[in-house]
Amino acid sequence: MDYALIWAILISVAVFAYVALDGFDLGVAMLFPWFKKEEERDIMMNTVAPVWDGNETWLVLGGGGLLAVFPLAYSVLMPALYMPVIAMLLGLIFRGVAFEYRFKTKRAKVLWDWSFIIGSFVAAMSQGIMLGAMLQGVAVVDRAYAGGWFDWLTWFTVFCGFAVVVGYLLLGATWLVMKTEGDLQKRAYPLAFKAGIGLFACIAFVSLFLPWHDPYIYERWFTFPASIGLWVLPVLLVILTIGLLNALTKKQQVRPYLWSLGLFLIAYCGFAVSIFPYLVPREITLWEAAAPDNSLIFMLVGAAILLPIIFAYTGYTYWVFRGKVRADSGYHD
Repeated sequence: MDYALIWAILISVAVFAYVALDGFDLGVAMLFPWFKKEEERDIMMNTVAPVWDGNETWLVLGGGGLLAVFPLAYSVLMPALYMPVIAMLLGLIFRGVAFEYRFKTKRAKVLWDWSFIIGSFVAAMSQGIMLGAMLQGVAVVDRAYAGGWFDWLTWFTVFCGFAVVVGYLLLGATWLVMKTEGDLQKRAYPLAFKAGIGLFACIAFVSLFLPWHDPYIYERWFTFPASIGLWVLPVLLVILTIGLLNALTKKQQVRPYLWSLGLFLIAYCGFAVSIFPYLVPREITLWEAAAPDNSLIFMLVGAAILLPIIFAYTGYTYWVFRGKVRADSGYHD
Protein backbone atom coordinates (compact mmCIF):
# COMPACT_ATOMS: atom_id res chain seq x y z
CA MET A 1 0.00 0.00 0.00
CA ASP A 2 1.08 3.57 -0.69
CA TYR A 3 1.01 4.87 2.88
CA ALA A 4 2.45 8.26 1.93
CA LEU A 5 -0.38 8.86 -0.52
CA ILE A 6 -2.98 7.71 2.03
CA TRP A 7 -1.58 10.18 4.55
CA ALA A 8 -1.48 12.97 1.95
CA ILE A 9 -5.19 12.39 1.35
CA LEU A 10 -5.97 12.35 5.10
CA ILE A 11 -4.08 15.60 5.71
CA SER A 12 -5.76 17.17 2.68
CA VAL A 13 -9.15 16.23 4.13
CA ALA A 14 -8.18 17.75 7.50
CA VAL A 15 -7.01 21.00 5.90
CA PHE A 16 -10.18 21.30 3.81
CA ALA A 17 -12.33 20.54 6.87
CA TYR A 18 -10.56 23.38 8.69
CA VAL A 19 -11.09 25.81 5.80
CA ALA A 20 -14.74 24.83 5.40
CA LEU A 21 -15.57 25.04 9.10
CA ASP A 22 -13.30 27.67 10.60
CA GLY A 23 -13.63 29.74 7.45
CA PHE A 24 -17.13 30.88 8.33
CA ASP A 25 -15.97 31.68 11.89
CA LEU A 26 -13.37 34.04 10.53
CA GLY A 27 -15.79 35.38 7.92
CA VAL A 28 -18.46 36.23 10.48
CA ALA A 29 -15.90 38.20 12.48
CA MET A 30 -14.70 40.13 9.43
CA LEU A 31 -18.32 41.06 8.66
CA PHE A 32 -18.64 42.97 11.95
CA PRO A 33 -17.91 46.39 10.33
CA TRP A 34 -21.09 46.01 8.21
CA PHE A 35 -23.22 45.40 11.31
CA LYS A 36 -22.97 48.23 13.83
CA LYS A 37 -25.68 47.32 16.35
CA GLU A 38 -24.51 45.56 19.50
CA GLU A 39 -27.44 43.15 19.42
CA GLU A 40 -26.64 42.14 15.84
CA ARG A 41 -23.02 41.49 16.73
CA ASP A 42 -24.10 39.44 19.74
CA ILE A 43 -26.24 37.24 17.50
CA MET A 44 -23.45 36.91 14.93
CA MET A 45 -21.00 35.84 17.59
CA ASN A 46 -23.50 33.39 19.07
CA THR A 47 -23.89 31.65 15.71
CA VAL A 48 -20.27 30.48 15.92
CA ALA A 49 -19.66 30.41 19.68
CA PRO A 50 -20.63 26.71 20.18
CA VAL A 51 -18.42 25.41 17.37
CA TRP A 52 -15.42 27.67 16.77
CA ASP A 53 -12.96 25.92 19.08
CA GLY A 54 -13.94 22.48 17.80
CA ASN A 55 -13.39 23.68 14.23
CA GLU A 56 -9.74 24.40 15.03
CA THR A 57 -9.18 20.71 15.78
CA TRP A 58 -8.67 20.26 12.06
CA LEU A 59 -5.90 22.87 11.97
CA VAL A 60 -4.03 20.98 14.69
CA LEU A 61 -4.53 17.71 12.83
CA GLY A 62 -3.31 19.18 9.55
CA GLY A 63 -0.24 20.91 11.00
CA GLY A 64 0.65 18.12 13.39
CA GLY A 65 0.14 15.53 10.67
CA LEU A 66 2.51 17.37 8.37
CA LEU A 67 5.21 17.35 11.05
CA ALA A 68 4.77 13.69 11.95
CA VAL A 69 4.14 12.21 8.50
CA PHE A 70 6.13 14.47 6.17
CA PRO A 71 8.97 15.81 8.36
CA LEU A 72 11.17 16.85 5.42
CA ALA A 73 8.43 19.02 3.91
CA TYR A 74 7.72 20.50 7.36
CA SER A 75 11.43 21.33 7.88
CA VAL A 76 11.51 23.16 4.53
CA LEU A 77 8.16 24.95 4.61
CA MET A 78 8.24 26.18 8.18
CA PRO A 79 11.41 28.33 7.85
CA ALA A 80 9.99 29.69 4.59
CA LEU A 81 6.69 30.63 6.25
CA TYR A 82 7.65 31.46 9.85
CA MET A 83 6.23 34.99 9.78
CA PRO A 84 2.80 34.23 8.27
CA VAL A 85 2.48 31.15 10.50
CA ILE A 86 3.23 33.20 13.63
CA ALA A 87 0.87 35.96 12.46
CA MET A 88 -1.88 33.39 11.89
CA LEU A 89 -1.46 31.90 15.36
CA LEU A 90 -1.47 35.34 17.01
CA GLY A 91 -4.61 36.25 15.05
CA LEU A 92 -6.36 33.06 16.18
CA ILE A 93 -5.33 33.75 19.79
CA PHE A 94 -6.80 37.26 19.69
CA ARG A 95 -9.96 35.88 18.08
CA GLY A 96 -10.30 33.21 20.78
CA VAL A 97 -9.73 35.64 23.65
CA ALA A 98 -12.30 38.03 22.18
CA PHE A 99 -14.96 35.29 22.37
CA GLU A 100 -14.57 35.05 26.13
CA TYR A 101 -13.90 38.64 27.13
CA ARG A 102 -16.41 40.41 24.91
CA PHE A 103 -19.36 38.99 26.86
CA LYS A 104 -17.80 39.86 30.23
CA THR A 105 -17.36 43.59 29.79
CA LYS A 106 -19.34 46.70 28.90
CA ARG A 107 -16.75 49.46 28.74
CA ALA A 108 -14.21 47.53 26.68
CA LYS A 109 -16.66 45.84 24.31
CA VAL A 110 -15.45 47.93 21.37
CA LEU A 111 -11.88 46.83 22.08
CA TRP A 112 -12.83 43.16 21.94
CA ASP A 113 -14.96 43.73 18.86
CA TRP A 114 -11.87 45.01 17.06
CA SER A 115 -9.75 42.21 18.48
CA PHE A 116 -12.28 39.81 16.99
CA ILE A 117 -12.21 41.59 13.62
CA ILE A 118 -8.47 42.19 13.32
CA GLY A 119 -7.46 38.80 14.72
CA SER A 120 -9.70 37.03 12.21
CA PHE A 121 -8.49 39.20 9.32
CA VAL A 122 -4.84 38.56 10.17
CA ALA A 123 -5.46 34.81 10.45
CA ALA A 124 -7.31 34.67 7.12
CA MET A 125 -4.79 36.87 5.35
CA SER A 126 -1.90 34.78 6.66
CA GLN A 127 -3.48 31.57 5.45
CA GLY A 128 -3.88 33.03 1.97
CA ILE A 129 -0.30 34.26 1.94
CA MET A 130 0.94 30.76 2.86
CA LEU A 131 -1.17 29.29 0.07
CA GLY A 132 0.26 31.79 -2.40
CA ALA A 133 3.82 31.13 -1.23
CA MET A 134 3.39 27.41 -1.86
CA LEU A 135 1.99 28.05 -5.34
CA GLN A 136 4.83 30.39 -6.32
CA GLY A 137 7.43 27.98 -4.88
CA VAL A 138 10.19 28.20 -2.29
CA ALA A 139 13.95 28.02 -2.73
CA VAL A 140 15.45 24.64 -1.75
CA VAL A 141 19.11 23.60 -1.79
CA ASP A 142 20.27 20.20 -0.47
CA ARG A 143 16.81 19.43 0.93
CA ALA A 144 16.77 22.60 3.07
CA TYR A 145 15.18 26.02 2.71
CA ALA A 146 17.61 28.37 0.98
CA GLY A 147 15.54 31.52 0.63
CA GLY A 148 15.37 34.74 2.59
CA TRP A 149 13.24 35.87 5.50
CA PHE A 150 10.76 37.78 3.30
CA ASP A 151 10.61 35.55 0.22
CA TRP A 152 7.00 34.79 1.11
CA LEU A 153 6.03 38.45 0.62
CA THR A 154 5.18 39.19 -3.02
CA TRP A 155 2.26 40.83 -4.79
CA PHE A 156 0.96 37.36 -5.69
CA THR A 157 0.95 36.07 -2.10
CA VAL A 158 -0.77 39.26 -0.92
CA PHE A 159 -3.38 38.81 -3.65
CA CYS A 160 -3.93 35.21 -2.52
CA GLY A 161 -4.31 36.54 1.03
CA PHE A 162 -7.08 38.90 -0.03
CA ALA A 163 -8.68 36.11 -2.09
CA VAL A 164 -8.93 33.94 1.03
CA VAL A 165 -10.36 36.89 2.96
CA VAL A 166 -13.04 37.34 0.28
CA GLY A 167 -13.76 33.60 0.36
CA TYR A 168 -14.15 33.59 4.12
CA LEU A 169 -16.44 36.62 3.89
CA LEU A 170 -18.59 34.57 1.54
CA LEU A 171 -18.68 31.63 3.95
CA GLY A 172 -19.46 33.97 6.85
CA ALA A 173 -22.26 35.76 5.00
CA THR A 174 -23.90 32.54 3.81
CA TRP A 175 -23.56 31.12 7.33
CA LEU A 176 -25.46 34.15 8.65
CA VAL A 177 -28.10 33.64 5.96
CA MET A 178 -28.55 30.09 7.21
CA LYS A 179 -28.38 30.76 10.96
CA THR A 180 -30.15 34.10 11.44
CA GLU A 181 -33.42 35.75 10.50
CA GLY A 182 -35.01 39.16 10.12
CA ASP A 183 -33.07 42.29 9.21
CA LEU A 184 -29.68 40.73 9.93
CA GLN A 185 -30.36 37.92 7.46
CA LYS A 186 -31.67 40.33 4.82
CA ARG A 187 -28.50 42.39 4.98
CA ALA A 188 -26.33 39.28 4.73
CA TYR A 189 -27.75 38.36 1.30
CA PRO A 190 -26.21 41.24 -0.72
CA LEU A 191 -22.90 40.85 1.14
CA ALA A 192 -22.81 37.18 0.19
CA PHE A 193 -23.69 38.03 -3.44
CA LYS A 194 -20.81 40.51 -3.74
CA ALA A 195 -18.37 38.16 -2.00
CA GLY A 196 -19.42 35.32 -4.33
CA ILE A 197 -18.65 37.39 -7.41
CA GLY A 198 -15.38 38.52 -5.83
CA LEU A 199 -14.28 34.96 -5.03
CA PHE A 200 -15.07 33.77 -8.56
CA ALA A 201 -13.01 36.64 -9.98
CA CYS A 202 -10.07 35.82 -7.67
CA ILE A 203 -10.12 32.12 -8.57
CA ALA A 204 -10.36 32.94 -12.27
CA PHE A 205 -7.39 35.32 -12.08
CA VAL A 206 -5.17 32.83 -10.23
CA SER A 207 -6.21 30.09 -12.66
CA LEU A 208 -5.12 32.21 -15.61
CA PHE A 209 -1.96 33.64 -14.03
CA LEU A 210 -0.37 30.43 -12.71
CA PRO A 211 -0.07 28.57 -16.05
CA TRP A 212 1.51 31.68 -17.57
CA HIS A 213 3.88 32.04 -14.61
CA ASP A 214 4.83 28.38 -14.08
CA PRO A 215 5.67 26.01 -16.99
CA TYR A 216 4.96 22.96 -14.83
CA ILE A 217 1.41 24.09 -14.12
CA TYR A 218 0.93 25.06 -17.77
CA GLU A 219 1.97 21.56 -18.82
CA ARG A 220 -0.33 19.98 -16.24
CA TRP A 221 -3.41 21.88 -17.43
CA PHE A 222 -2.76 22.30 -21.18
CA THR A 223 -1.19 19.04 -22.30
CA PHE A 224 -3.87 17.59 -24.56
CA PRO A 225 -5.48 15.12 -24.56
CA ALA A 226 -4.15 14.08 -21.11
CA SER A 227 -5.44 17.25 -19.44
CA ILE A 228 -8.94 17.21 -20.91
CA GLY A 229 -10.36 15.48 -17.84
CA LEU A 230 -9.10 18.31 -15.61
CA TRP A 231 -11.24 20.88 -17.43
CA VAL A 232 -14.27 19.60 -15.60
CA LEU A 233 -13.03 21.73 -12.67
CA PRO A 234 -13.41 25.18 -14.33
CA VAL A 235 -16.76 24.07 -15.77
CA LEU A 236 -17.91 23.06 -12.28
CA LEU A 237 -16.61 26.39 -10.95
CA VAL A 238 -18.91 28.30 -13.32
CA ILE A 239 -21.88 26.02 -12.52
CA LEU A 240 -21.37 26.39 -8.77
CA THR A 241 -21.04 30.17 -9.01
CA ILE A 242 -24.27 30.41 -11.00
CA GLY A 243 -25.97 28.12 -8.47
CA LEU A 244 -24.75 30.28 -5.58
CA LEU A 245 -25.88 33.56 -7.11
CA ASN A 246 -29.23 32.04 -8.10
CA ALA A 247 -29.80 30.72 -4.57
CA LEU A 248 -29.00 34.13 -3.09
CA THR A 249 -31.28 35.89 -5.58
CA LYS A 250 -34.14 33.55 -4.63
CA LYS A 251 -33.42 34.18 -0.94
CA GLN A 252 -32.80 30.53 -0.17
CA GLN A 253 -31.31 29.90 3.28
CA VAL A 254 -29.29 26.66 3.39
CA ARG A 255 -28.22 26.19 -0.21
CA PRO A 256 -26.03 29.33 -0.48
CA TYR A 257 -23.70 27.98 2.20
CA LEU A 258 -23.53 24.58 0.47
CA TRP A 259 -22.81 26.22 -2.90
CA SER A 260 -20.06 28.25 -1.21
CA LEU A 261 -18.46 25.09 0.16
CA GLY A 262 -18.59 23.70 -3.36
CA LEU A 263 -16.63 26.70 -4.66
CA PHE A 264 -13.97 26.15 -2.02
CA LEU A 265 -13.81 22.44 -2.84
CA ILE A 266 -13.27 23.10 -6.56
CA ALA A 267 -10.58 25.68 -5.81
CA TYR A 268 -8.94 23.23 -3.40
CA CYS A 269 -8.99 20.46 -6.03
CA GLY A 270 -7.44 22.86 -8.54
CA PHE A 271 -4.65 23.65 -6.07
CA ALA A 272 -4.02 19.93 -5.47
CA VAL A 273 -3.93 19.18 -9.20
CA SER A 274 -1.49 22.05 -9.80
CA ILE A 275 1.11 20.89 -7.26
CA PHE A 276 0.70 17.08 -7.20
CA PRO A 277 2.83 15.05 -6.53
CA TYR A 278 4.89 17.72 -4.77
CA LEU A 279 4.54 18.86 -1.16
CA VAL A 280 7.19 21.50 -1.73
CA PRO A 281 6.29 22.48 -5.31
CA ARG A 282 8.80 21.41 -7.95
CA GLU A 283 11.31 20.41 -5.26
CA ILE A 284 10.17 17.62 -2.91
CA THR A 285 7.51 15.02 -3.68
CA LEU A 286 5.27 13.55 -1.01
CA TRP A 287 7.14 10.24 -1.21
CA GLU A 288 10.51 11.95 -0.73
CA ALA A 289 9.15 13.89 2.24
CA ALA A 290 7.42 10.95 3.95
CA ALA A 291 8.57 9.27 7.14
CA PRO A 292 9.46 5.53 7.02
CA ASP A 293 6.60 3.14 6.29
CA ASN A 294 6.74 1.66 9.80
CA SER A 295 6.05 5.10 11.27
CA LEU A 296 3.28 5.81 8.77
CA ILE A 297 1.58 2.50 9.56
CA PHE A 298 1.80 3.10 13.32
CA MET A 299 0.28 6.57 13.00
CA LEU A 300 -2.34 5.34 10.56
CA VAL A 301 -3.66 2.97 13.22
CA GLY A 302 -4.08 5.92 15.58
CA ALA A 303 -5.75 7.98 12.87
CA ALA A 304 -8.18 5.15 12.11
CA ILE A 305 -9.30 5.32 15.76
CA LEU A 306 -9.30 9.09 16.27
CA LEU A 307 -10.71 10.39 12.99
CA PRO A 308 -14.13 8.72 13.37
CA ILE A 309 -14.32 10.12 16.91
CA ILE A 310 -13.53 13.63 15.65
CA PHE A 311 -16.09 13.35 12.86
CA ALA A 312 -18.67 12.04 15.34
CA TYR A 313 -18.33 14.78 17.95
CA THR A 314 -18.12 17.47 15.25
CA GLY A 315 -21.31 16.21 13.63
CA TYR A 316 -23.02 15.88 17.02
CA THR A 317 -22.11 19.45 17.95
CA TYR A 318 -23.58 20.85 14.75
CA TRP A 319 -26.69 18.72 15.21
CA VAL A 320 -27.25 19.92 18.78
CA PHE A 321 -26.83 23.58 17.81
CA ARG A 322 -28.80 23.38 14.56
CA GLY A 323 -31.49 25.91 13.73
CA LYS A 324 -31.72 29.68 13.98
CA VAL A 325 -29.86 31.77 16.55
CA ARG A 326 -31.83 34.56 18.21
CA ALA A 327 -31.03 37.37 20.60
CA ASP A 328 -32.04 35.34 23.64
CA SER A 329 -29.81 32.33 22.84
CA GLY A 330 -26.08 31.64 23.19
CA TYR A 331 -23.54 33.37 25.39
CA HIS A 332 -24.86 35.62 28.16
CA ASP A 333 -23.25 38.23 30.40
